[in-house]
Amino acid sequence: MAAQDGSEIAEMDANVTKKVPEMTCDVPGQGDEAGSEEACLADCESTAVVTNGEESDEGKEMVDVKIIWNKNKYDLKIPLDSTGAKLKEKIHNLTGLPPAMQKVMYKGLLPEDKTLGEIKVTNGAKIMVVGSTINDVLAVNTPKEVIQQEVKAEENKKEPLCRQKQHRKVLDKGKPEDVMPSFKGTKERLPTVPLSGMYNKSGGKVRLTFKLEQDQMWIGTKERTEKIPMGSIKNVVTEAIEGHEDYHMMAFQLGPTEASQYWVYWVPAQFVDAIKDTVLGKWQYF
Repeated sequence: MAAQDGSEIAEMDANVTKKVPEMTCDVPGQGDEAGSEEACLADCESTAVVTNGEESDEGKEMVDVKIIWNKNKYDLKIPLDSTGAKLKEKIHNLTGLPPAMQKVMYKGLLPEDKTLGEIKVTNGAKIMVVGSTINDVLAVNTPKEVIQQEVKAEENKKEPLCRQKQHRKVLDKGKPEDVMPSFKGTKERLPTVPLSGMYNKSGGKVRLTFKLEQDQMWIGTKERTEKIPMGSIKNVVTEAIEGHEDYHMMAFQLGPTEASQYWVYWVPAQFVDAIKDTVLGKWQYF
């Protein structure tokens, strides 16, 4: 085979070079100027968009609120069309408190399925949050759950509460004339005024006041007012009054046994669920 001279090698290199396509770029204003390759790469990088899947709040009507939890205050700006459930997620981000452990209060227990606009949250509104960390719940909630299960099992063995002798002596007095109106089959949030006109176990008048910002329930009688921390209430027992199903009899268990139950009679039915939600929290239900 004949050896190739320098001119033949140079010609082969030129042919190979012609077969390699030239790198082009459509960057405006660059053309074939030097550095167009670097400009092309930079333009490609600038078009990459990274998102975290979070819905943008741009263009939405916003509301500024103040979150108050455990003596701490947090400023939060949130769209007015956010639901109560979405607000709980925001509170979780601020405080580390899981949504399931939160009791969020704004004119009563804040509903998760309604928007802030629907419940008329305004700029500067103070939203109270009550809740404990996971460790606190594990420490105190387990015995409370056991008590509630035992009480519920015991209730199922007995005749209706309103037929029992200890309750009949109060119920036989009849409905108090000044008791608040009731509406069967409806559910309402707690009113801003105390629930009044009801009887206690001794037949005396009693009123219930829910101090949400202090996480307390006040039981008021003519003689005195007891301030009960809601976290100390082990269970809430309710039963509709026969013949007056639009009213309930209700017991707040303040200790480990039935003897520690504080009974209230002629509670308007529309507030029963709101009272249980406020005192126990929805996560306490069985």
